[in-house]
Amino acid sequence: MEEFEAVARAVVEPVRRYLHRRTDAATADDALGEVLLVLWRRAADVPADPVPWAIGVARLCLANAERSRWRQHRLAARIGPAGPEPDPAEDVAGALDDAARVRAALTQLTDADAELLRLSAWDGLTTGQLAQLLGITPNAVAIRLHRARGRLREAVQRQDPEPDRTGRGKGRA
Repeated sequence: MEEFEAVARAVVEPVRRYLHRRTDAATADDALGEVLLVLWRRAADVPADPVPWAIGVARLCLANAERSRWRQHRLAARIGPAGPEPDPAEDVAGALDDAARVRAALTQLTDADAELLRLSAWDGLTTGQLAQLLGITPNAVAIRLHRARGRLREAVQRQDPEPDRTGRGKGRA
């Protein structure tokens, strides 16, 4: 019991932040409860650094919630008048990101690049933790991060065609 409480204390806040940046509050709270339940049930499988493992579980819980929401929407459409369809491109992850340019640039990236950048920058996962979460080597994570950051930088610059006083685009050195 004490081991579970220690693991739960270590993962609750990082997982809560992860979930709240990616979905609505009610879904995030439900998913957090599911993550804690999985931690309880699979206590023997939890690694020494539980945060990346728990975020991996949270990712799966969110995917399940998204599938459930789509099934409910399709069922409601068959039963009665259809409401507006959920937008799969809607990015709730901008809860802490108030820069519209960065949010817009993230939507131009592949899902894998955007998720990797969020996990690194917003969730504060280290290269080693990302490697554990994604099942790849730390070197591969570093390379992917470097490339994803470059693509994000290019996407932000493409949005800013307005030149500054020096004749260069804003944000360019």
